[in-house]
Amino acid sequence: MSIAEVREHTLGVLTGARVQRFEEVRDTFRRERWQDGYRRRLMVTDAVVAILAVALAVALAPTLFPTSGGLLDVGGLVVAIALAVALPVSVARSKGYDPRVFGSGPQEFQRVFDATWHLGAGLALLTVIAGWHGLREVLLVAAPAALVLLLASRWAWRRTLVRGRAGGRYTTAMLAVGLRDQAERLIEEMHTRTSGYRVVGVCVAGDEIRPGEHILGVPILGDARDAAAVATACGADCVAVSGSDVITADVVRSLGWELEPIGVDLLLTAELADVAGPRITVTPEQSVSLLHVDAPRFSGPKYVAKTIMDWTGALLLTLLALPVIVVVGVAVAVTSKGPVLYSQDRVGRHGATFRMLKFRSMRVGADAEAVVLDGENHADGVLFKLHDDPRVTTVGRFLRKYSIDELPQLFNVLAGQMSLVGPRPPLPQEVSRYEARMRRRLLVKPGITGLWQVGGRSDLPWKEAVRLDVYYAENWTPFGDLLILARTAKVVLTGHGAY
Repeated sequence: MSIAEVREHTLGVLTGARVQRFEEVRDTFRRERWQDGYRRRLMVTDAVVAILAVALAVALAPTLFPTSGGLLDVGGLVVAIALAVALPVSVARSKGYDPRVFGSGPQEFQRVFDATWHLGAGLALLTVIAGWHGLREVLLVAAPAALVLLLASRWAWRRTLVRGRAGGRYTTAMLAVGLRDQAERLIEEMHTRTSGYRVVGVCVAGDEIRPGEHILGVPILGDARDAAAVATACGADCVAVSGSDVITADVVRSLGWELEPIGVDLLLTAELADVAGPRITVTPEQSVSLLHVDAPRFSGPKYVAKTIMDWTGALLLTLLALPVIVVVGVAVAVTSKGPVLYSQDRVGRHGATFRMLKFRSMRVGADAEAVVLDGENHADGVLFKLHDDPRVTTVGRFLRKYSIDELPQLFNVLAGQMSLVGPRPPLPQEVSRYEARMRRRLLVKPGITGLWQVGGRSDLPWKEAVRLDVYYAENWTPFGDLLILARTAKVVLTGHGAY
């Protein structure tokens, strides 16, 4: 079937207003090609950030390090200027400008972080070997300044992408190929999350084609074996293939050859639920590519590093928050009768029970008031939550909204019972009702914050909260923890989802 024939069939399937709408979508995706422009804007921004970081370092280094002599020699200035050029190059080498990670969040930030760290370490070694006067002091300021500015600029650009995608812009047109149920799952996943992909058409097996039919609003455009021609006709930027009895290895290979000259990417969907990229490795063999999924590890050097990060971070936060802790303690004691702190049994790592601390935000005896507990429940699953809980004190309502009541949990972190970031600390009665997959949450320490905190807090459905906790337990990374802490600050300041 030729491209012209496929186009004719496609337009025959879509009638009236549907034809016009489909043509508009196709032309928009072909005209926009937003990735190239977005990449150029990122590179310019990164270069400007590098120049600002170097300028800041040159200005501050003599003040911060008086013993350095104050002024850079000619060789040092040359290398300092070179840093402004080298930083975007380093980001490019770390694939920080890969369109596939635009707006992805953790993966994009990780690549920018790696690029900055590798370049800073290399230049630091160069200054030691060459003995350039003053440059080491400049790097001590420029490297962290560049990292902070780079991450901040990427966050700002990512917000632009998210807003644009909510309005239908900055997305990649995708043609889904496979069985109906596979296409439906893919469409639902791509369209319910800000993935950056928008499915504009579906190709299914020949015996499943019904003229004029849609899957979740996306039109079926043709046979799976004619996917390359259909992709050309509808203006798709990529083709996502799900396995089926008609999508054999030979069909996929031929499809790749057909897509190559027209510049359309070929994607193979692997339905591996909640497995992060770092755990996946592809081993190419002569006739087949093996997809390795590393088993999650719950011990080793990475967990030692997490323990150190938790303890030092909790100690620093406790010292910084000490005035707030004292003021809040006095406010709780003055405004309601009862102890300042409230302790409750929670289940930690490997099922060990510990006493979790919080500022008391309810009246004394609230956890035994059957009149309230036996009434309406606004939470999903095994939790009990009320939007306007009568047991909460006036001060407690404010503390809960901004999560200030959880500050004493820093002492649980210092005691080794909790982590700064981790799954939500469950109650013993919750754990008694856990299914097997839910118990995987107990393989790591519970956290003061986590994916559940930045994903919706009390408004999050129970099943989604459990899924996020299990995902975290199996896929966490130190850099991911830092991003969650940063996102937590925003959630806490807005008070969204807390009651």
